[in-house]
Amino acid sequence: MPTTIRPARVEDAPALGRMGGALVRLHHSYDSQRFMTPAEDVESGYQWWLSRELKRQGAVVLVAEQEGMVVGYAYATVEGRDWNALLDAHGELHDVWVEEAARGSGVGALLVEEMVRQLRTRGVPRILLMTASRNEAAQRLFTRLGWRTTMVEMTREVEEPEKE
Repeated sequence: MPTTIRPARVEDAPALGRMGGALVRLHHSYDSQRFMTPAEDVESGYQWWLSRELKRQGAVVLVAEQEGMVVGYAYATVEGRDWNALLDAHGELHDVWVEEAARGSGVGALLVEEMVRQLRTRGVPRILLMTASRNEAAQRLFTRLGWRTTMVEMTREVEEPEKE
C-alpha cells in the first residue's frame, strides 16, 4: 500500500491526538514512575500540544498517510546550543508513532528519513532522540537508520512510591 509522508495540517489534529495519546499510554506502561500518567482524556491534551507545535517556528510535524488515512506521525524540533546537555545546535526527534495495522510496512522508516531531510534543510547538523529502554523495536529501527547510542538516561525516585 503506497504511503505519503507530508507536513501535518490542522485537520490532522484529531488523528495526532489519538496517536499521541497512544504513545503516552505505551510509555506509561513501560515505567509508570518515569513517564507521565495519562489523564482520562490524554488525547485532547496531545491534540492541543501538537496543534500548537504545527504553528511554532522550529517545530516539524509530519504525518504518514495511506488511502487518505493518517497512519503515523513524527514530531521534531530545531534546538540551539544547550550548555546543560553539552550540545551544539541540533535537532531533537521527540515522537515517532505508527498505527499497529501499518507497522512492519516501512512507514516508520519513511517518517524518520523524511524528518531527517526536513531538519537538514533547516541547517541541523545532527539529530538526537531518546527511546524507552524497553522499546527494542524502535531501537532496532533507529540503529538500522544510522543512530548510535551516546547517552543512557537513569532515573531514581526521591520518595517512596505510594502503594496502589
